[in-house]
Amino acid sequence: MPPRARRFVAAVGVLAFLIFWVWGLIALRGLLPASPWIDFLFFGVGGTAWGLPLIPLLKWAERG
Repeated sequence: MPPRARRFVAAVGVLAFLIFWVWGLIALRGLLPASPWIDFLFFGVGGTAWGLPLIPLLKWAERG
């Protein structure tokens, strides 16, 4: 697969993953008790942890 096509597939994959990631975070947050501190920690960790599962996809997209 040419590099340009790989990057396009990766971009679509990142967008699809982020849609499900945000949906999952919102759904999981509804199961926890209401608290500003829980919101802060939960969304802080969830908002930064989304990059870890995407590392293999991004490495694949940039492979030569």
